[in-house]
Amino acid sequence: MDLTTVYCNLDDFYRNFNVEAPHDLLLGPRHLRQRCTSLSPSELMTILVMFHQSQGYRNFKGYYTEQVLGRWHREFPNAPSYTRVVQLLPRVLWPLVHYLGSRRGEVSGISFVDSTPLKVCHHARIHSHKVFQGLAQRGKSSTGWFFGFKLHLIINDRSELLGVRLTPGNVDDRLPVPEMAKGLFGKLFGDRGYISQALRYTLKQQGLELITKLRKNMKPKLLNLMDKILLRKRALIETVNDQLKNVCQIEHSRHRSPINAFVHLIAGLVAFTWQEKRPALSWTREEEEILNAHKQLVCI
Repeated sequence: MDLTTVYCNLDDFYRNFNVEAPHDLLLGPRHLRQRCTSLSPSELMTILVMFHQSQGYRNFKGYYTEQVLGRWHREFPNAPSYTRVVQLLPRVLWPLVHYLGSRRGEVSGISFVDSTPLKVCHHARIHSHKVFQGLAQRGKSSTGWFFGFKLHLIINDRSELLGVRLTPGNVDDRLPVPEMAKGLFGKLFGDRGYISQALRYTLKQQGLELITKLRKNMKPKLLNLMDKILLRKRALIETVNDQLKNVCQIEHSRHRSPINAFVHLIAGLVAFTWQEKRPALSWTREEEEILNAHKQLVCI
């Protein structure tokens, strides 16, 4: 990503941004006065987004002191100290949330849904963990038990984000899907965790068909060849989850403030939308022929 391009895009967005943050949003102690800073909100958001695309740094402090205060001294001549920047992070949470909404991908009629756990601490430290006390919960995924949150995603066939929700770890994967899927059409592919007649009916009322794999104790269901092929391509969203965690660094156990943790999470999602090479569906020659034939039938 180019620093200037990202900054110009964020600055143009922030100049037209006039949505007031909710009163119940935790922006820190109310008695602290909001002092002016030499670092504009657009610059701060740019620094955050660029950090979550910098694969050479694993913590924000090292990135800010070495990259921003060092190599980018000309780009950010009035950058404050690291301690001051940490205090400023809550100010850009609400703009980042709306900016992520503006980066929503194009609805193509083919969507994939999945959830991934975001652990906030090791199992042995659950009872002594205090940072996310009352927010994080113990949950279970396909890889086992964890303590933290669940990130629910819906993407299109080009790995563009269509819907994002963050819930405690004990929330059912199916619960946030109807709200996330508003405005979508076509078909939504998910794993066995989304099997539900009620969810299928709700999505059908919204103009969306839910297609999932079957459990071993379920009767076989007839699917057309195109749906079978796309159901096998559901691993695309697993790759997106992997890149969000390992490239954009949206998961770690070093957070000391819940509000700053959410700022970094949104910044990581924004950084993924700026990624030049995102995962994409791969097709064999036979699958391409079936896909083209399916498109011709739809046109007719």
